[in-house]
Amino acid sequence: MNKSVVVNQTGDPEVLTFQEWPVDAPGPGQVRIRHTAIGLNFIDTYQRSGLYPTNLPFVAGNEGAGIVTGLGPDVTGFSVGQRVCYQGQIGAYAEERLVAADRLVPIPDDIDDRTAASVMLKGLTAYYLLFKTWPVQKGETILWHAAAGGTGLIATQWAKSLGATVIGTAGGQEKVALALAHGCDHGIDYRAEAFAPKVRELTGGRGVDVVYDGVGKDTFEASLDCLRPRGLLVSFGNASGVVSIPDLTVLSKKGSLFVTRPTGGHYLGRREDLLEGADALFAAIRSGAIKIDAGQSFALADAAKAHRALEGRQTTGSVVLIP
Repeated sequence: MNKSVVVNQTGDPEVLTFQEWPVDAPGPGQVRIRHTAIGLNFIDTYQRSGLYPTNLPFVAGNEGAGIVTGLGPDVTGFSVGQRVCYQGQIGAYAEERLVAADRLVPIPDDIDDRTAASVMLKGLTAYYLLFKTWPVQKGETILWHAAAGGTGLIATQWAKSLGATVIGTAGGQEKVALALAHGCDHGIDYRAEAFAPKVRELTGGRGVDVVYDGVGKDTFEASLDCLRPRGLLVSFGNASGVVSIPDLTVLSKKGSLFVTRPTGGHYLGRREDLLEGADALFAAIRSGAIKIDAGQSFALADAAKAHRALEGRQTTGSVVLIP
């Protein structure tokens, strides 16, 4: 019987239950896969806690890699035994599962399963943020919050390869050092100093062109103070809580600023966009522009422990669960 990590009620990590969960034969448009590695992401914690409402009960997780074990009657382009990966499809914390065929991406021969599982959601997030939400240009300066996190370590390397000057924030000197080793030109320990004045100092008072903020409530207002006039704040996560702007005139007062809240569903919803992003991501890994840090892992049965570590800022880079 297939074992999965199930959320029967929302709450703290303890609500994650490792239990039997049936998997049907694949129907039209579906592929059955056996996971070899599963990615851990903050969105998993949002769904588990109820911040992002999800119909109960559900199998947690949104990203994984594995081997095709069955094909729906109308599925073409895939074969049993093929290595595949995906992101943005809830139900990943499982030994086996069904996935819509049009959301699967073949894993190239030179990319291992653990890397694929740890990079799809975070790497494709970095892709659409850097290439689509604000197409980063050579000579621009960006600020990336949580630069030592899974998405941050990928994105800052990628942005540096595009010719940007990259400023990263992180909590503690060890994480700042990690960020500096992965593409950041400047690192700021937000626990030791206010980041907005430091960003102004580093940019000669001008401010950055764009701020990428996956932290949310704790960093949002000060991030606006880091932007140049008509700069963009990209709010793409809520690790510290949900952001709100009760008075939009604050954007005019701080420089006719722009704010956006992008999601992968809107940027990667078409299969052609998904494949374009995956191709760019794998090419960046292959070229060495991005080096993936997937050194931390937990057993699938220990998903609650993994969530506590992630929410407690005890992880760096990408973390995977192993069935």
